[in-house]
Amino acid sequence: MKVEIAAIPDVLLITPRVFDDERGFFYESYNQKALAEKTGIDVTFVQDNHSRSQKNVLRGLHYQIGRPQGKLVRALAGTIQDIAVDLRQSSPTFGKSVSYILSAETYQQLWIPAGFAHGFAVLSDFAEIAYKATDYYTPSEERCLLWNDPELEISWQLEGIPVLSAKDAVGKLLKEAELFV
Repeated sequence: MKVEIAAIPDVLLITPRVFDDERGFFYESYNQKALAEKTGIDVTFVQDNHSRSQKNVLRGLHYQIGRPQGKLVRALAGTIQDIAVDLRQSSPTFGKSVSYILSAETYQQLWIPAGFAHGFAVLSDFAEIAYKATDYYTPSEERCLLWNDPELEISWQLEGIPVLSAKDAVGKLLKEAELFV
């Protein structure tokens, strides 16, 4: 596995070793021991999530305030722009974001630690993503940043107006949001 440190050092892009031949491919998508040895990340994942979305769907920017989740995100089909926003007020990168293109063809995964908001936009005709989470989804703890808050300076790579859920359309501005210490 290859590990690249993002512009926000706690976010990591992980590229697994892929065995590809005329039959297809094989790769180890998760190995707790290897992840800990290569990255120092020693977490327990308690929930796996899988979603499918159409082109121009934007989901996020979501986080849980009382039960923060670390996430290991990958695209199973299609291509997404994946975004992580640092919401840790004590961090030197508070309010900054990183953006990565994840696709089924590259097999790459993005590690987003607790204390970040997460979102993605579908760039292909459709995309399926899967992510592992370090804490359970708790609706009462869920929060949402406004996807197009100018203060976040996120350059979404969408074609036209994004397709949003009602919740995502009314997310909070960073200056109004509940944050991490």
